[in-house]
Amino acid sequence: MKANSVELYVGPNGDTWLLGIGADELPVVHHVPNAASGGRPSEISVATFLSSGQAGPQRDALLQLIGQFVRDRANLPPTSSGIRAALSRPAADALLLTGARVRTFAHTDHLTNASSFFFARDGRLFLVTSRHVISDEPSGHFPDRLEIELHIDPDDLGASTWFSIPLYAEGVSLWRQGEDDAGSIDVAVLEIHRDRLPANAVFSSFGPEHLPRPGDVVPVGASVLVVGFPLGFHDSLHHLPVVRQGVIASAFGLRFQGKGCFITDARTHRGTSGAPVVMSNVSTGQATTGARLPWMLLGVHSSAIDMGARDLHIDETLGLNSAWYSDVLMTLTSF
Repeated sequence: MKANSVELYVGPNGDTWLLGIGADELPVVHHVPNAASGGRPSEISVATFLSSGQAGPQRDALLQLIGQFVRDRANLPPTSSGIRAALSRPAADALLLTGARVRTFAHTDHLTNASSFFFARDGRLFLVTSRHVISDEPSGHFPDRLEIELHIDPDDLGASTWFSIPLYAEGVSLWRQGEDDAGSIDVAVLEIHRDRLPANAVFSSFGPEHLPRPGDVVPVGASVLVVGFPLGFHDSLHHLPVVRQGVIASAFGLRFQGKGCFITDARTHRGTSGAPVVMSNVSTGQATTGARLPWMLLGVHSSAIDMGARDLHIDETLGLNSAWYSDVLMTLTSF
């Protein structure tokens, strides 16, 4: 550990983040890459670190440490004013900041609306949504780009911008999707290069630490939340998604009808495709890995399930939905 520094987080690959004091006597975050990577240590100001959109466990750890300083009313160093100034956090729950509203386009034609969320691992950032949002042969839906709405001011959630992401480069698709023995998996990921994002982008992201662990129990009937933009509906003033509540409606951990998905009982609509399905860590007894994002990411909402043979005049829709298990993200983000 560096002298006059506090260890914040050590990643699975050995990368280390520390809080210390820079040459100008202001607080900085030191990043020390693992020895095998050959990378060089670097440092970044606390203010830049907190506003850069790096919402992984290292950022959560920093915020938790600052919160502990405040709770304990500790005798902070003379540079504590810089730490307090850096602690610029949106008023919204971090869970709402994981979701991004999606619009798909073919050239300049707006096609559809959908949901998505951010997932980060090993210093890389990904956008996750349903595969059918970006390519769907049965419906003839083939956009060439999508846009996501980003917050750009932690103190003013009304400030936002649209960020365009191409889906093809020289005719080659840029997203990654998966398949298993039962066929296609309705999940797609797109890598987002952080240096191309607005410098002041504000968002939160899930990571491997938010995925269910072996031995975690998710019982049938357990309460879950689906964070998305049904029919495009959202808080249009603060540009935030809405949350629908549901329950686990199939045996979690088993492949429903042989597919890599489970079933939820929740009221959903078009536009919710690609939304994260989450459960509170408190519900599972799992220790909170990040103070700002105490949720377990169970799956990716895909679509409503209906019975093709039902009588449209007599039988109501089932009100059930498929969600793909979140562990597929580890495979899709390993490239």
